[in-house]
Amino acid sequence: MELLTTNNVWMMICTALVFFMHAGFAFLEIGLTRQKNTINILFKNIFIITAGLLLYYLVGFNLMYPGEFNGYLGSIVPGIAPPENGMTPEYADGGYTWWTDFLFQGMFAATAATIVSGAVAERIKIGPFMIFTVIYVGLIYPIAGSWKWGGGFLDELGFYDFAGSTLVHSVGGWAALVAVCLLGPRIGKFKDGKPQAIPGHNIPLATAGVLILWLGWFGFNGGSVLSADPELTSITLVTTCLAAAAGGIVAALVSFLKFKNLDLTMFLNGILGGLVGITAGADVMTPESAILIGAIAGALIVFAVSFIDRLRLDDPVGAIAVHLVCGMWGTLAVGIFSTNPDHNFMAQLTGVAAYAAICVVSAFLIIFTLKKLVGIRVSEKEELEGLDAHEHGMDAYADFRMNEH
Repeated sequence: MELLTTNNVWMMICTALVFFMHAGFAFLEIGLTRQKNTINILFKNIFIITAGLLLYYLVGFNLMYPGEFNGYLGSIVPGIAPPENGMTPEYADGGYTWWTDFLFQGMFAATAATIVSGAVAERIKIGPFMIFTVIYVGLIYPIAGSWKWGGGFLDELGFYDFAGSTLVHSVGGWAALVAVCLLGPRIGKFKDGKPQAIPGHNIPLATAGVLILWLGWFGFNGGSVLSADPELTSITLVTTCLAAAAGGIVAALVSFLKFKNLDLTMFLNGILGGLVGITAGADVMTPESAILIGAIAGALIVFAVSFIDRLRLDDPVGAIAVHLVCGMWGTLAVGIFSTNPDHNFMAQLTGVAAYAAICVVSAFLIIFTLKKLVGIRVSEKEELEGLDAHEHGMDAYADFRMNEH
């Protein structure tokens, strides 16, 4: 029982760290966008975590971990009730209790929609975004998650994704790509076909957001060991941090060589790219492999951001480059660098393709339907004047200056 208590406390700490990541996402997103849309972005982020937890309780947890099922789709069973062994060492090999299991996995669920929030920032209507979040987090994410983590057909095939490079990050990344395509770029982003910089209003806050996310990844990956196993948790945190560091350094270096300037935002996204890249195999990598995976992710960030611009797609925070491109890379890297001989590249490629299919199709159906029924984009006037004033009637930074006499 003492071991269960130790494991459970570790998992609860990791749950809190993953929850704290939502503060990091919020800071990063508002820091890289304009002041006039700050309330709107914060509202979306708060909605995602609150609605996400409730949806995961109502349908998501049972749908994602259905027990015996056909490997593709479980049944919707509302609410959750712990099994008889849910609070004992017999549950989950004594790694944690049933309730801790629910809460830890629930924190992951909301992250997929948070990724989309950043990509569509500054021009999406709040109502349709909330509807999309409810459907995507409530149904699509847990169904997709069941294919691997719920013991579905990809798990039987040998596909491996330790903490969610694909199951969390690519699931959000594919939806972000679809949403950006259907939504169109912000006014002024492209002039004569060439991308124009739209600077974020608070880069110090964005930097704080990335550091918070890095800290949160200690729980994201460390908790995915699903116990306080000293050897596995230690190597997992080491590979996680080395990949993050390598991703940041290489992104900054490649960006300097390509653009001849030391771009802090590219440095920050390189760190995140390294974190996303190592997430699929953090427990089965050597430190040297982790550095290489992170370094390649950092380089991919720079080229992916440029490529996305060339496609005339507007992603204000670089979410597609970070979460989709590096998520796919990290998943495939398991088939190349894993220390486990059972892991193979074809199984990883099959998993990437399967998640691309369900995410692209489902996201397109949801967002395209909303676009036709109610519209997904704010008016030109609302976009130019800011979503805070028009959708929320609030200002993020109230003006306290004394009236001049």
